[in-house]
Amino acid sequence: MKIVKNIAEYSDAMGLTMSLGMFDGVHKGHQEIIKKLKKHSETHQLESALLTFWPHPRKVLQPEVEIKLLNTLEEKLQLLERFGIQKTFLQEFNDDFRNLSGEDFVKQILLDKLHMKHIVIGYDHHFGKNKSGNFELLEKMASENNFVVEETKAVLVNELAVSSTKIRNALSEGDIITANEFLGYHYPVSGTVVAGKKIGRTIGYPTANIDVDPIKLLPKNGAYIVDVELNRQMYKGMLSIGTNPTVNGTKKTTEVYILDFDQDIYGENITVYFRDYLHDEIKFESLEKLIERLDEDKQLTIDFFK
Repeated sequence: MKIVKNIAEYSDAMGLTMSLGMFDGVHKGHQEIIKKLKKHSETHQLESALLTFWPHPRKVLQPEVEIKLLNTLEEKLQLLERFGIQKTFLQEFNDDFRNLSGEDFVKQILLDKLHMKHIVIGYDHHFGKNKSGNFELLEKMASENNFVVEETKAVLVNELAVSSTKIRNALSEGDIITANEFLGYHYPVSGTVVAGKKIGRTIGYPTANIDVDPIKLLPKNGAYIVDVELNRQMYKGMLSIGTNPTVNGTKKTTEVYILDFDQDIYGENITVYFRDYLHDEIKFESLEKLIERLDEDKQLTIDFFK
């Protein structure tokens, strides 16, 4: 997949079949759009492309509001490539861009610069200043400017329309099953293994402390069953998100215990894939009680993977 970071310098005259938006999560709804792009690109000899934004527009429009995303930029680009997008335009959401009306955006960016021939847009998607761009505008402009516009319907899972907001809400409630069903894959969290307090190794449960990108949304505090990817090898694990209240911790950490594993992996990149929720964060009255619960969690994890 080719990544274009400066649209102003883009000069490829090949026509595009494309969509636009944040595509945070690249969930089943997004995947349906990508399927349509791939089909159209193969039928009409066009390149499939997305125009997406970084940072998130809300970072510019509401800088005082903290936003957590389902994907880091690296994760999103990897997913787009995995699902078959050929070209991704990374547009900085700056003042010049945010002040374009929907019509000017279509004319100046999509048509004049990107030579769009076909666009697929989500059923509820708006773009341009004051959300002035939508399917109706594109439909009106299509016949005058020789392009085709296609609208997708909501993708339903368990009779609910899939959306990034619903996935964020599910993760915030520890509902991993629903989040994964909406995503169409197991929710990943990646980072570098860093040194922690090393309390786990003193009780027979050494953990890898993961330094996670601050923009990444973590599921609610608690214990989880996870797959663990390290150096292209897959392992089974159980993961804890929280402050370690049993030992009076105050800093939020993400730590994974990898089953049947005993290696020094400080400085390594690690990815965990959430499979299921075990329980809320608990403050135990003693380390002995903590160990008892870890033993139970370990057996539940073993049973899950059976």
